[in-house]
Amino acid sequence: MSPVPALSVLDKESQGACEEVVTDKVTGITRVIDVINDPTLREAGRLLFPAEDWYWSGDTLGSLSYTWYMRPDAQTTVDVVNRLRADAAVGEQVFCDIYSDAEKRADPAKRDTGLYFFRGDPGAHVAIVSAGGGFAYVGAMQGSLPHCLALSRKGYNAFALIYRPGAQTACEDLARAIAFVYQHEDELDVTMDGYSLWGGSAGARMAAWLGSYGTEGFGERAYPRPAAVVMQYTGLSEVYGNEPATYNCVGTRDGIASWRTMDRRIRAIQAQGTDAMIEVFEGLPHGFGLGVGTVAEGWLDNAAAFWERQLKRGNAGR
Repeated sequence: MSPVPALSVLDKESQGACEEVVTDKVTGITRVIDVINDPTLREAGRLLFPAEDWYWSGDTLGSLSYTWYMRPDAQTTVDVVNRLRADAAVGEQVFCDIYSDAEKRADPAKRDTGLYFFRGDPGAHVAIVSAGGGFAYVGAMQGSLPHCLALSRKGYNAFALIYRPGAQTACEDLARAIAFVYQHEDELDVTMDGYSLWGGSAGARMAAWLGSYGTEGFGERAYPRPAAVVMQYTGLSEVYGNEPATYNCVGTRDGIASWRTMDRRIRAIQAQGTDAMIEVFEGLPHGFGLGVGTVAEGWLDNAAAFWERQLKRGNAGR
């Protein structure tokens, strides 16, 4: 297991330069390539956007578009980047490697993995969020990074996972991410007691599978299961009988994930005596993310309240 990279303590010259850069915040017309190469973010800029560049388009933060997703809200994208830049400028760790250098040499695809860290309150609960992308790419700027920013503003410690495409490898990376945060709770100043897994589309399947099969099902030793799983727009229908408390949301015009399939699954989980709920939003298609400016805006507040309900019940996972 790779150690948490040391928090960078910038020398005065470097820190001054970073603060000068951050004073000039990014905007919707900032070029994507400039964010990728931003000296404030250092290596953390590279994986903010999919490594598989044929699944996305747009030269600027305000013009980003992803396959299978609604267009990201430009202001939210800008807010995500500015938050990461501000944290990095004062020496905060904004990206964690989950694999060691040796593991990356053995499997170069692991170089394109890791966790973006959005700090909440010291010692607060953890949410790990996985974006979708059909297991072909990771649409983090619509499917996980905005969620983490919103959750951190509520006081939670939120991590956005960048994983290897492919259902098996993605789940292995999520299992490693869970193990990583468990093993470094003290350094990161978080608690994994009652943690939650969040995801949309392919990322929702990952959250559900880890919730039922556990980390031991994907190459790691057994760690406690999540207190809650939060899923957006995925057509997963299987119910295994050991699901954690589960929240779902989806739109009625989703041509990829049927709201009826999701509703049936939630009812089946409820029939087991497990807390579960679904919100169905009229007229929304696939990939609405936070739903800014849509009828779904505010769903994350409801999902966070659902998670809090599990924590108050003492449901810290199994």
